[in-house]
Amino acid sequence: MSDGQADFAKGSGLLPAIVQHARTGEVLMLGYMDEAALAATREDGRVTFFSRSKGRLWTKGETSGNTLMTVDVRLDCDADTILVRALPAGPTCHNGTSSCFGDDVAPKLGFLAELDALVAERHAQRPQGSYTTTLFDGGMRRIAQKVGEEGVETALAVVAEDDDALVGEAADLVFHLMVALRARGIGFDAVAAKLASRHATARMTSP
Repeated sequence: MSDGQADFAKGSGLLPAIVQHARTGEVLMLGYMDEAALAATREDGRVTFFSRSKGRLWTKGETSGNTLMTVDVRLDCDADTILVRALPAGPTCHNGTSSCFGDDVAPKLGFLAELDALVAERHAQRPQGSYTTTLFDGGMRRIAQKVGEEGVETALAVVAEDDDALVGEAADLVFHLMVALRARGIGFDAVAAKLASRHATARMTSP
């Protein structure tokens, strides 16, 4: 978590606190924190606000159980706005949506992080009846075979199928590639980091 000092004087003791899904980047909600709420969030791990309507500290999910578990806390450049990256347990909004801004604000590519986390969970727990479990139990050769099959099917779809079929085959390929990476102890974020590194290098070297 950031060790910076929030400038509560700018907000008369209260600063806006934006909560963002730590994996997907989805903006979950906006609340307000005073010094005690920020300290509680950092120390306890559950995101805590100062409720202006209740006039007291309020921990998200204290009634519903739909908590927000803190991953890290950051301040903006002026130290007067707080960004909390958290993992939600259940819907964030009292209306039942994942975000207080609705269910359609999450970046579409952010779902890949959720799927990768689910694959990691399947790898660790091996629940019965899960297709992913059967892949892990089949071993590396079986997983590699599936990646190869899906790669060929995707390539064929590029030249011989419609767009919907191509998207479907590409989705199958990405999923099985996630499984293969996880079987080697690698998260899909490592692929994203490699792509980002290559992009940064290309920008630095391009004329």
